[in-house]
Formats: sequence, C-alpha cells, structure tokens
Amino acid sequence: MNKGLLRKFIGTKEFYKMVLVVAVPIMIQNGITNFVSLLDNLMVGRVGMEEMSGVSIVNQLIMVFNLCIFGGISGAGIFTSQFFGLKDDEGICNTVRFKFIITAALTIIAMFIFIMFDDELITMYLNSGDGKDMSAASLDETLKHAKDYLRIILIGLPAFMIQQVYSSTMRETGQTVVPMVAGVIAVVTNLIINALLIYGIGFFPKLGVVGAAVGTSVSRYVEAVIVITWTYAHKTQMPFVKGALNIFKLPGRLGWKIFLTGLPLLINEGMWSAGNAAMLKNYSLRGLDAVAGLNIANTIINLFSVVFLALGVSIAIVVGKMLGEGKMSEAKDTATKMIVFSVVCSFILGLVAFFIAPFFPNLYNATDLAKEIATKLIMIQSVFLPQIAFINAAYFTLRSGGKTVVTFLFDSVFMWLVSVNITMVLCKFTGLDVMKVFLAVQLADIIKTIVGFILVKKGVWIQNIVGNTRREEYVD
Repeated sequence: MNKGLLRKFIGTKEFYKMVLVVAVPIMIQNGITNFVSLLDNLMVGRVGMEEMSGVSIVNQLIMVFNLCIFGGISGAGIFTSQFFGLKDDEGICNTVRFKFIITAALTIIAMFIFIMFDDELITMYLNSGDGKDMSAASLDETLKHAKDYLRIILIGLPAFMIQQVYSSTMRETGQTVVPMVAGVIAVVTNLIINALLIYGIGFFPKLGVVGAAVGTSVSRYVEAVIVITWTYAHKTQMPFVKGALNIFKLPGRLGWKIFLTGLPLLINEGMWSAGNAAMLKNYSLRGLDAVAGLNIANTIINLFSVVFLALGVSIAIVVGKMLGEGKMSEAKDTATKMIVFSVVCSFILGLVAFFIAPFFPNLYNATDLAKEIATKLIMIQSVFLPQIAFINAAYFTLRSGGKTVVTFLFDSVFMWLVSVNITMVLCKFTGLDVMKVFLAVQLADIIKTIVGFILVKKGVWIQNIVGNTRREEYVD
C-alpha cells in the first residue's frame, strides 16, 4: 500500500487526538452503562430464567421508546451541530425548544401505549417453542415478572426524556465530559440499588425484578438532575439554555424545517427498533430458550459495541460541525478516516468477543440449551462486528449532512424488507434453529454494507443545511 493511500485512510496523531477527545467520554459513558447493564442482567439472570426473560422482553419494548426519543432529537441535532459550527447560539436554542416539544409528545404516547396494552405487547414474545422445559406455568411466570418490571420502569421515562434533550445538545456543542460524568454516577447508583433490592442485602427487602426496575428508574432521575443542574450553573458555557424552555418562541419556519428534516429519522428509529422487536418475536417462536440466549448474547456484544457506537456519534458531531463551517473536503476526508478507524477497532474487539464466547453464558442460571444458543450467537456476532461497525459509521456519515430520507431507506426500510422477512420466513416455515436464522440475517446485511459504501464514497451527504438561510428561518 503506497503512502498516498495510507494518508487517505489513516490520520495523523493530531487527528486521532481530536477524534478521541470527542469519542472517549462517550465511550466511557456507554462502556460503563453497558458494563453495569451486563452486571444488572447477570444479577437478574442468577435469580432465574423466567425473571431474566421477562426483563429482556420489557427492555426490548422500552428500546423502541428509547430509539424513538433518539430519532426525535436527532433531526434537531443535525441543525445543532451545524449551528454550533456557525457559532449561532440562538439557532442552537431553537433546536433545544424543538427537542422538548417532540420528546414530550413521544413520552406521553409511549406511556399510554405501555399502560393500556402491556399484556398484549408482552405475550407476543411468549412461546413454548420446542423446549421440553417450557410449561404454561413458566410462561405465566415470565409474564408476571415482565409486567412487574414494566410498571416501575415507566416512572423513569420522563427523566430519560429530559436528560436526553440536555445531554444530546451538550455533545453536539462539544461538551461530552459532563454527560459522561452524569452517566457514570447514574449507572453506579443503578448498580448499588440493584444489588441491595434484587437480593435483599442487609435490611433491604428482596424484590427481584422489581428491585432492578427501581434501580433503573432512580438512576434516570439522578442522571437528569446532574445534567440539568450543571447546565444552568454554567450558563456562560451553555448560552443556548437562556430561554430554551420557552417553546413558544420557536420560529415556525425553522421548526417546520427541523421537523421535515428530522421526521425520516424519527420514523427510521421507530421502525428500526420495532423491526428489532419483530425479529425477537420471530426468534421467540423457537421458545423461551431462544429469547434467553439472545438476551445473554446481546448483553455481552453490547459491551463490545461501545467503541464503534461512540465513533458513530462522534462522526455526526465532528463532521456535522465541519459541514456547518463549510469545510466540505475536510469533512469527507475526516469521515473516511473515522470510518476506517471504527472498523479496525471493531475487528480487534470482535476477536476478543469470539474467544470469550464459550465462557460468558455459564455465568447465568439458564438452561443448557439457552447457554448453547448464547455461545453460538456471540461467535456469529463477533465475526460480523466490523461489518456492523461500518454500517453504523455509514449511517452517521449520511446523517451528518441532513440526508435523512437516504438514512431512512438505508436503515429501517432495509430492515423491514429484508431482515424482518428473513426471520419471519425462516422461523415460521422452516426447521432451522435460531443460530442459522441469525446468521442468514447477518449475511443479508452485506447488501447494506455495499450500498453504504457507495453512498458514502459518492459524497451525496456533503451539504450545509443552515449556512445560507439561518437568519430568515428565525422569522415567520
């Protein structure tokens, strides 16, 4: 490989320092969050498989809400990053107002759905499959644990919503340390409460899955309080918060532009998370062992995905700022190097995950079949981790320039047309085990990888969406 090609894909020391300043706090926060989630999962998993499966099902449903919130703020986040590049505090303030409106609406809708249709949503995932150990009593017990967990988790949704508005804006304006610190304190709080209440240590009651839900909900409020308190105590560093709560000051034209840009992202995140839920439903046709195995595998793989997920968010922040500043060629060069960095890191982490795959599931109080499924799924995911990292980086690159319709087609439309249908057909109409079905989904993603490569290379995403019209957008 010649030096010119190396310079195209590999950055200087200064380049990686710049990237890591943004990415490392996000990695640390997400890493600790996922590590505590792993410990949380292990704690519940040690209690019993029904408890673990109930919590896993609810978390899959809550993920739909979480990603809808992420999608709701992501459209505004594109504008935030580019307004930040223009040093336009009023523009950033307006994006915060928009975030409050959209996330409040989503939270109200989600809580209504979860309260009114909890039984229907949970029972979609309860199937005996081919497992000899799965009885009606076992399924009923899983349903009970899931409902108990859900009721408490709902209490934490408003805090999650508010924290996401503030933390996302901080990251988009270059302040990644405070959300990291708040996240670390929150997950430690969660871990301590879980240990005390799941097992009933000392004079604390033994609450099982309810204790896990209490820990999660309390930690949401702890994180929100820290982020909000710091923001308003540092208004000189965060000038955009002045008047941000006055949602009626959001200019209609700008609000409409943000809405139209962000709507595909909101729909995308909702459809993508619903697609994951649909695939889990299809996998659940293989029984509760399959659900438990997927939960165990995803828990450890999430920990190994921290690096490429953080680098994806960093691409949106760093490249979005460059596009706002009008540095188009620099933005393209930076995106290329960050994508390569993400893929290389994931290849190394994938090797580590592959070799620990046979040992990790043994930490759970699950059936031998569930452990076997988990081991094989971890191995499959670890092999495909570089591919998953590339797809994630391509998604955030396309998003950084406001190409939200393209990301919608690239992400969730592909999932529903290809991935969901593969799991449905293979789980319903064939005798293939869950591992082979999962492998088929990963192989199909090669198509998505090729499409992502073409779109990123063509540079269809390179555009400034705020520089030319920012002032007139403030007035109706």
